[in-house]
Amino acid sequence: MAEHDLTSRIAPHLDRHLVFPLLEFLQERQLYADEEILKAKINLLSQTNMVDYAMDIHKSLYHTEEVPQDMMDRRAEVVGRLKSLEESAAPLISFLQNAANVQELRPDKLYNLQMLNDRFQIGQEQIEALYQYAKFQFECGNYSGAADYLYHYRDLCTNSDRSLSALWGKLAAEILMQNWAIALEELNRLKEIIDSKVNLFLLKKYLNAIQTNANHLLRYVATAVIVSKRRWNMIKELIKVIQQENHLFKDPITEFLECLYINYDFEGAQQKLQECEHVILNDPFLGKRVEDANFSTVPLKDEFLENARLFIFETYCRIHQCIDIGMLAEKLNMNYDEAENWIMNLVQNAKLEAKIDSVSGTVIMETSNVNVYEQLIETMKNLNTRTYLLAKSLVDQTPQSAR
Repeated sequence: MAEHDLTSRIAPHLDRHLVFPLLEFLQERQLYADEEILKAKINLLSQTNMVDYAMDIHKSLYHTEEVPQDMMDRRAEVVGRLKSLEESAAPLISFLQNAANVQELRPDKLYNLQMLNDRFQIGQEQIEALYQYAKFQFECGNYSGAADYLYHYRDLCTNSDRSLSALWGKLAAEILMQNWAIALEELNRLKEIIDSKVNLFLLKKYLNAIQTNANHLLRYVATAVIVSKRRWNMIKELIKVIQQENHLFKDPITEFLECLYINYDFEGAQQKLQECEHVILNDPFLGKRVEDANFSTVPLKDEFLENARLFIFETYCRIHQCIDIGMLAEKLNMNYDEAENWIMNLVQNAKLEAKIDSVSGTVIMETSNVNVYEQLIETMKNLNTRTYLLAKSLVDQTPQSAR
């Protein structure tokens, strides 16, 4: 499964610290030899301030209690720099450690700056020192302390670029601590800031950025579309992108969709679906649990396979009016009884116009004639909505003085 591992493609786009959880995952899955993983860890650690961790990895890799002198020298350098930064930020850190003081802060940054300067002799120099101290704490692997200091720094910082940098840092720290709810909040804040600027991210929901710099992310886009029913309306657009990018990136997940919706190759789709299961289990971002429709947590793999089978069933039904359950069971990689029960539940829950003939072992799709009047009404609704949005867009773009 190392053939489908994306770590080497993802890592160059990540902060070094965010690569460590990926290496830990690969080590657990034993996709590579332990020696390779440990060497990769030391290579990453050499460019951070996590010197104690680097020493532990060195001892484990070379089976020794001795560490090179350059590691000892590096540790002394890091400890000295940490003390220096802590002293520079000490007045503000002391202020933030007092809950009563923190309660005096207001949403008005200018007021806060004036109050800190007048009452505590804390100015821009100490605020900037807090940022440098938080950043250094992050480099040392103290993600909790870094997140806390960056949170307070953003409340006091008046420089938008520096504040954005602090937000990126806090997001990374929350991810590394696996505080997913807080990380999602920070991600949404970051998204709002990025989307408020004129750049490529405004075009087709980040599609250009994916196609230009990170086509391997199509694995995750495809998985998100398959797993989330509310995204199924994106399937046609996704298929177009997969076709455009298949000369640069393809894996079992994108190939599954290609087999099913482009080639109508059901045997190929079944084979790819089996490969998808292994890819998901060995992917650090996909081999986890998600919330299903009943608000219970299930392995993402199970949700993916369930929906993928539904895709196969729906596509097959569009082509055939009478379907042999045994043949369909084979295409869904299920035994006959499982397939019959699955189809029966699907017909009942999704209210499909179909019936199951248990005697002949077939599913008969019933054709329905769409009422022309209903089609016309639906078309008019869509036209009204599009007209309203177009008119609103024109009004919003018209200068106030010209209205």
